[in-house]
Amino acid sequence: MDMGQLGSILPLILLVVVFYFLLIRPQRKRQQEAIKMQNSLSPGARVMTTTGLFGTVVAVDNEDVVIEIAPGIETRWVKAAIGRVVTPGDAPSTVEPAGQESGLGEDDDRGSEAAVDRNGDQDSSTKQS
Repeated sequence: MDMGQLGSILPLILLVVVFYFLLIRPQRKRQQEAIKMQNSLSPGARVMTTTGLFGTVVAVDNEDVVIEIAPGIETRWVKAAIGRVVTPGDAPSTVEPAGQESGLGEDDDRGSEAAVDRNGDQDSSTKQS
């Protein structure tokens, strides 16, 4: 083989090696981890689907998972639709901390402050067109 031919093929070989280590190998690793997680699902696990729906696994069939999204409401999903298992620290909190209840007066105050900020610290009644 001539040195000129090797010099023209070498960049192509390097490009293939770079693509393998930067794109193909990490993607395969993520797929294998996702499949492992989906196969290890068990009833009682809190999960998030790939569409962002949170729920608790009720039953696992061959390729299906039954998820309870609210008390008494169960839906059937394909295992591949489960995006991740949620640990207690990851789940979004739906309960507001004590003392943080929303009242009508507080909502009105926040709304007027936001209006002042949007209007550049000018009251909307004094704003000139």
